Amino acid sequence: MDYAPELEIAQWLNTDMPITLQGLRGKVVVVHAFQMLCPGCVAHGLPQAAAVHAMFDARDVAVLGLHSVFEHHAVMTPQALEAFVHEYRHPFPIGIDRPDASGPLPRTMQAYGLRGTPSLLLIDRRGRLRLNHFGRIDDMRVGALVAQLVAEPGAVARAGMASGEATPAAGDVHARGAACDANGCVVSG
Repeated sequence: MDYAPELEIAQWLNTDMPITLQGLRGKVVVVHAFQMLCPGCVAHGLPQAAAVHAMFDARDVAVLGLHSVFEHHAVMTPQALEAFVHEYRHPFPIGIDRPDASGPLPRTMQAYGLRGTPSLLLIDRRGRLRLNHFGRIDDMRVGALVAQLVAEPGAVARAGMASGEATPAAGDVHARGAACDANGCVVSG
């Protein structure tokens, strides 16, 4: 089982200190990758992240937002994101994925092979990537998966999730644009 690559964050919102996955070892980490102009993110992904944040004890589960912009770069600025986070009252830390000078996909998005937004990453207490899911995922399923990871002892290695539960991180994704609908935005290329 692979360890999760460190997040490459240009700026954090809703926290006074930078956050690292290494610093969160011992907790289950739920990362919701989103774009503020993605309909599926606004309607489903971010409310789901807020619900997980409210449901689970912060001593066991850390919820992070990851603003991974791969389109409309000129309008999805840090200042616009700050206003968005304030207006929607997202309570959890949100990192702005570090842009890559060589192309439109930010660095963390590339490192995890994210195919678009919303995407959900689940990282166990030992820092291993257990789920990389693109698109909408049922709230009950997310709650069950997070609860399963919370119930695992931090120092004991267990078999992966049930067959079909985890989607391995994909290889490099190169894109020039995106296609969006009510369920999310897909990197196209």
